[in-house]
Amino acid sequence: MNTAVSLPAEQKQRVRTLWISDLHLGTRGCQADKLAAFLKSYECDQLYLVGDIIDGWRLRKGIYWPQAHTNVLRRILTMSKRGTRVVYVTGNHDEFLRRYSTLLLGSIELVDEAVHHCQDGRRLLVIHGDQFDVITRCHRWLAFLGDHAYEFSLVLNRWLNHWRNRFGLGYWSLSGYLKHRVKKAVNFISEFEEALAHECNKRGLEGVVCGHIHHAEIRQVSGIDYLNCGDWVESCTALIEHQDGRIELYRWNEATAAALQPVDDALEGSVV
Repeated sequence: MNTAVSLPAEQKQRVRTLWISDLHLGTRGCQADKLAAFLKSYECDQLYLVGDIIDGWRLRKGIYWPQAHTNVLRRILTMSKRGTRVVYVTGNHDEFLRRYSTLLLGSIELVDEAVHHCQDGRRLLVIHGDQFDVITRCHRWLAFLGDHAYEFSLVLNRWLNHWRNRFGLGYWSLSGYLKHRVKKAVNFISEFEEALAHECNKRGLEGVVCGHIHHAEIRQVSGIDYLNCGDWVESCTALIEHQDGRIELYRWNEATAAALQPVDDALEGSVV
């Protein structure tokens, strides 16, 4: 089921639902330009923001907020204004919003979790996932330490890929390599997936859409549909539900970027 979705060059593609997570707006790692281009390419009935959209952890240390990050928020608000139901599911990096859960801002809903009803009848728990991460829940200092380590790996990654690009080599993810090769990281991902599958079984739901671990995937876990959005820091991935209820994993690449066409943003500038 892990497949990439091709974008039409001529016009926006109409889909039922989009899920994106772990944008980390407010950090240097956020690939906001790519995300804005992706969102401009689709019209959808529902957009789920599955946590860690605004990185409150990083913004506490200092403000980093380029125009590209504002453009992403404007695009989301524009989609809401044009009739898309936007559901903002809080995560651990934007946990400052959890005190306002159940707040309705126009057509934007702020929640800690939601249940999505697919066109084909499946019911999916939509949750960021940090609630099922033992480190985040029980050892907060380790979560902060891990965040610093991840940020450092991104700096190394930028330097490494600068030189790879100079020699005509493609993008390579250091953190992605470590997630797939380091035994403890592999075990952590497996335990995370199993915990979410167990929760869905307990609630009588058919699947879960989550983020948090920056590892995009669609697969069956203990009889449950496990769908992870990935992130817009490295992998630049999203989940797309088509009109028939089929869900696919979208992954940004240069071919996709070349297919994107400018669209009319006349209304976007009026949204603040």
